[in-house]
Amino acid sequence: MKIIILETGIPPAGLDQSHGTYEQMFTRMLAPLLPRADFSAIAVYDGEALPELNHDTGYLISGSPAAVYEDHQWIKPLEAFTRDAVAASRPVVGICFGHQLMAQAFGGIVQKSDQGWGVGVHQYQLLVPARAYLGTRPDITCAVSHRDQVVALPAGATRLAGSVFCPNGIIVYDQGPALSLQMHPEFEHEFARALLTLRSGDIPAPRVEAARGNLNGPSDRLALAAFIAKFFDKALS
Repeated sequence: MKIIILETGIPPAGLDQSHGTYEQMFTRMLAPLLPRADFSAIAVYDGEALPELNHDTGYLISGSPAAVYEDHQWIKPLEAFTRDAVAASRPVVGICFGHQLMAQAFGGIVQKSDQGWGVGVHQYQLLVPARAYLGTRPDITCAVSHRDQVVALPAGATRLAGSVFCPNGIIVYDQGPALSLQMHPEFEHEFARALLTLRSGDIPAPRVEAARGNLNGPSDRLALAAFIAKFFDKALS
């Protein structure tokens, strides 16, 4: 089994030096749960070529400082790759930017939210379809950091979790083995706090302070990591 992480950006302001790249974050999170998987990365944001589709490979699209509606030359090819991979029954997982790109690739709409930044640990209500994936628990919590949101689902998409702030938090797609999450289970809270500090000038002070407070507590990031690992393991078994 192989997992290729499609990197769509790097942590800002040198945070990759102190906390690791997105590839390293995802590998740190998933490798203990997928011991037979080989992990690698392709820096699509930096012009590296997209991979060939292989039968034993899953693909994970990372977060990014870019927006999916911006005119970066690598975005449309990545959307096409996502559609091709899912049509070929290759599993694809998208996180934050990756979540938004997948929704857009299949015909959904992504916009900058008029609610501003979502930061800190957010709680998402799990909807009835989520019970097939995450059990009967009523909600799940995880660190977030985003201004853009999926505001309209594509045809054939099912919402598994949402909140008042972000209604379309977790999505699965009828087109094939495809899963996307707005939240960041790969973010350890120390990194999320450092990122919050960098972005705090653009965020109202009360929201920053609330986020700092709840980042000192627990979240369900490891449950979401297990969810992603099981998704890949089932699709590639």
